Amino acid sequence: MKNKTKKIVILGACTLLLCGCGKTIPTLSDGSQAVVSFNEGTESISADQLYAKMKENYSLNAIISLMDTEILEQKYADDLEDAKEEAENTIKSMIDTYGETTVISYYGSVDAGKETIYLGTLRNKAILDYGKSLVTEDEIKGYYDKNIYGDVTVDHILVKTGVTDETSEEDKEKLETEAKNEINEIIEKLNAAEDKLATFKELAKEYSDDEATKNNGGSLGAINTGTLSSSYDEILKAARNLKDGEYSTSVITTSLGYHVIFRESSAEKPALEDKKEEITETLANQKISEDQTIQVTALDELRKEYGMKINDSDIAKKYSDYIANQIASIKANSSSN
Repeated sequence: MKNKTKKIVILGACTLLLCGCGKTIPTLSDGSQAVVSFNEGTESISADQLYAKMKENYSLNAIISLMDTEILEQKYADDLEDAKEEAENTIKSMIDTYGETTVISYYGSVDAGKETIYLGTLRNKAILDYGKSLVTEDEIKGYYDKNIYGDVTVDHILVKTGVTDETSEEDKEKLETEAKNEINEIIEKLNAAEDKLATFKELAKEYSDDEATKNNGGSLGAINTGTLSSSYDEILKAARNLKDGEYSTSVITTSLGYHVIFRESSAEKPALEDKKEEITETLANQKISEDQTIQVTALDELRKEYGMKINDSDIAKKYSDYIANQIASIKANSSSN
């Protein structure tokens, strides 16, 4: 692949950028091109002067953006339309939320905002792919053994406390005690029932404060990690500790309130190969989150892979310092937190 990829060469001159096609550019006595001319007696501004000033102040970010756009559009050629659509939608949402003036103030222009988000989307893909390359087979197997389960079919009864931010501490304690007592009352009725599942479903209709599920016997359906919001994590955890046909015998607390659950059935654990890509992505995101230097290293390594060569020695030094400083700054922030 490397022998087919185009090398990115940063030229040490800005002539092509400054010359419009078919236009005559004034030439100074030393042969350099005049970008801006004045009346006689006032020195003109040459292309070399402009380039030197731009190189000093703006070159690094511009060159990195140009390099990354060229490389990433080759690497993710099949994903470009999706990235552009995401940029369009994100900018539209920002304009709807904050107003166009704020967006322009932040990015410089709406189009600049789209370009920034578009490039950011492609960079994130590259960073994730690099993160995936750091994940080992042992890590994948270990995660699979500890964290992957088959679906469980669960019913629940929710009893809300009625507590709000305005509730006094005394009233809060009273309401929570009443809700817990109601849960324990439901458990006692289940203990006395012959047909536990049928009784549970009837009790759901009578007691549950979950309007979305109560008339369906409290059914949450077949659930697994990520099926429901994090508010249900404790329910899923409790369900995995039950056997099929069992119900919880103590109060389960979530941000929604208090629960009783019934585990109806369970499916076999999916095969490792079927979950490998998902696990790899999860572990890659964990690595990137835990070590943010990966974000810098990933793009630096990709540029090198595509034969990046910065021919201007001053800009090459700026780039080298930029990478080193980014990594050092991230490490310093991590050690201080």
